Amino acid sequence: MSKYAAVFEKEDPKLRYLPLAVQQKQIIVTCNYEARRQGLYKLQRVTEARRKCPDAIIVLGEDLTPFRNASKENYDFLKRFAWSDVTDMVDYNLEVLNPHSLHSSFFHLSRNDPIVGFNFDCSSIAGHVVPPNDFGIDIAMKQDLGGLYLRLLLGSHLAQHVRHQLEEHKGYSSTVGISTSKLLSKLVGNVNKPKGQTTLLPPYNVSGGSESNVTSFLDEHDIGKIPGIGFKSAQRIRNHVLARPVAFDAGLVYGSTKDNVKVRDVRMYPFMGVEVLEQLLGGPGAPKDIAIKIWRLINGIDTTEVACAREVPQQISIEDSYIRLDTMAEVERELRLLSKSLLTRIRIDLSCIRDNDDVSADNQGEHTADSISPSREWLAYPKTLRLTTRPRPPMNPDGTRSRTFNRLSRSCDMPSLILNLDESIEHLSETLVRDTLVPLFHRLHPERSGWDLSLMNLCAASISLTAASARDGAGRDISKMFKMQDLVLKHWKVADTDTAPVNCYSADVDERALENLEKKPYVTSKETLGGVVGEGGKDGAIETTQGCDSSWESDDEGPWPNYNCAKCGLAMPDFAMIAHERFHDFPD
Repeated sequence: MSKYAAVFEKEDPKLRYLPLAVQQKQIIVTCNYEARRQGLYKLQRVTEARRKCPDAIIVLGEDLTPFRNASKENYDFLKRFAWSDVTDMVDYNLEVLNPHSLHSSFFHLSRNDPIVGFNFDCSSIAGHVVPPNDFGIDIAMKQDLGGLYLRLLLGSHLAQHVRHQLEEHKGYSSTVGISTSKLLSKLVGNVNKPKGQTTLLPPYNVSGGSESNVTSFLDEHDIGKIPGIGFKSAQRIRNHVLARPVAFDAGLVYGSTKDNVKVRDVRMYPFMGVEVLEQLLGGPGAPKDIAIKIWRLINGIDTTEVACAREVPQQISIEDSYIRLDTMAEVERELRLLSKSLLTRIRIDLSCIRDNDDVSADNQGEHTADSISPSREWLAYPKTLRLTTRPRPPMNPDGTRSRTFNRLSRSCDMPSLILNLDESIEHLSETLVRDTLVPLFHRLHPERSGWDLSLMNLCAASISLTAASARDGAGRDISKMFKMQDLVLKHWKVADTDTAPVNCYSADVDERALENLEKKPYVTSKETLGGVVGEGGKDGAIETTQGCDSSWESDDEGPWPNYNCAKCGLAMPDFAMIAHERFHDFPD
């Protein structure tokens, strides 16, 4: 189910049993399954939806804040069930699995605590499977404890446990697909909706005359339903296979066509391959290796890694659609509204309460973007500002208008003024529109009027982490490092408890000492003015006995003795005395 409809159903559980649709502008952006059973669908016009299902409850979904908050809440909840990538968890549980007691197995959710986890039956896969039954699975494959079948089995029980916990504690139902790649997991997860999970069974490769379940599963999908194949690419492939332009349904807003071209039709088309796809999809502006990527997707090969979720988004985008936007006054008005929304989202998503502020974590969500700005600090900042528009094409001679989804974009450096947390959103928005967005719009549309815009989008992109303890940040927070150094280095801290003597030298100068100084222009550190002649002293050396504590001597001085200059009394190693004497020889 769409998260938009699920949020409304959680607030009012009675809506779960009624046809519910979420409206943005004049379009149904999503609806629950009860509404779909009565003929409603995504991207349907509101007028048509009301005519199709008069009893449908249509709610406004213009404000995305409740949906974003629900998404963050669910993400924080799900993080507790995985210590890293799910594959790593499956590998660990595969190592500790007892093959002699599969019916009473235990799935470990922690490496460090062996009692954190849940009991499960490892003799069968949890949920639905594709193909619909597993009678064709080789028994030897099930008994191979290191094989793919057992890994998928463990993944299915983990998915079932997480789904049940999410519904029990948060009230949200979910659908899961279990396979070996993002492509196959997403597609197989759509098979049993709502509130179901499906596992794509092996074999995944053609061997011994057996057909691959991956190929047979993908072949029944329309080419436009494959994740990673965009609308334009699918349209060009359909045109090539059908040898004619694709016919669209007149009542649909976006995406679907009357012609159903399946993956099998494309894969088995004569001479179809990377070269043909390169001719169809390549050219100026096309992504690099687009033909190879799509040919792999058609054959069920997806090497995209599952990336770790970021603490902050990669970009923040705000857009709105219009019936007609054709004057500069209207454009400036809409730019102000969009910029206010964008700046608000930037402050909410990219800043946090300062660590040293007396604000509890429970009250952090009560602060708005404009409240107590000095108590917040930036987690990340955007480097790029992008303005995107979608002008309508001119009318055709017969009064119709060609369908197009082309967008025009211009980018510039994000002004540093948005990082000023002391200014209000309204003031920053006015400055941003006047100094940056209006000139950017004129670069995008040099003509004074006649744009007939149907959409405008503002995007804060190239978001980079600020100075932080994270290695992927734009810098390191050196202030926090100094604050923590006493705690981190306390085990290696050496305390010097010795105290310096009050007076190491006698004020009285012994006459014999002066005579010795005439013979030797410098004395060692153990020879000092006002000392007493030692029994084994050489050349009348004088040992320190007055006013000095023997604990003052340290081994840190090095292996050589220190000497005191006869003229100024400065102590230094013997190898430095020659240079020091030259210093005294220089004229003042």
